[in-house]
Amino acid sequence: MLSKRLEEALNKQIRIEAESSQVYLSMASWAEVKGLEGVAGFMYGHADEERMHMLKLVKYVNERGGHAVVSDLKAPETEFGTLQKMLQKLFEHEVFVSQSINELVHITLDEKDYATHNFLQWYVAEQLEEEALARTVLDKINLIGDDKGGLYLFDRDIQQLTVESAASDTAGE
Repeated sequence: MLSKRLEEALNKQIRIEAESSQVYLSMASWAEVKGLEGVAGFMYGHADEERMHMLKLVKYVNERGGHAVVSDLKAPETEFGTLQKMLQKLFEHEVFVSQSINELVHITLDEKDYATHNFLQWYVAEQLEEEALARTVLDKINLIGDDKGGLYLFDRDIQQLTVESAASDTAGE
């Protein structure tokens, strides 16, 4: 059984994961309209991934005797100005999600809920990867600056990053 405190915290994280999916979806749409097909594909893929993170939490809460609540979501931004600004926001968002996961882990220790602590270790590891990836992509776009040729190559290469990520995810299953 989940304590009420932990159930509420997990429901908050469910909302954060759902909003994360919406953030990626909004970024994908923005990139697609700007002709950045590679970036759009990368963001669409991550929108789906964030939704799966949410569903995993929903199932866990319900299986542990709690009630996963599907709540209203805060609408994400729809305009980003530049790709660099969008990727900066993405990185900041991933840091926020990591902080939220860390707070959840802290609550599991306070509540002595070691099963949930163990469950959340997957999210801790996932967020390390997500933050590192967001930082890498941001660093690359910062290196490119205003170079249109560099942007073209970046957009092409991020498609490969998406393919490689999907291949490594499949290999790990």
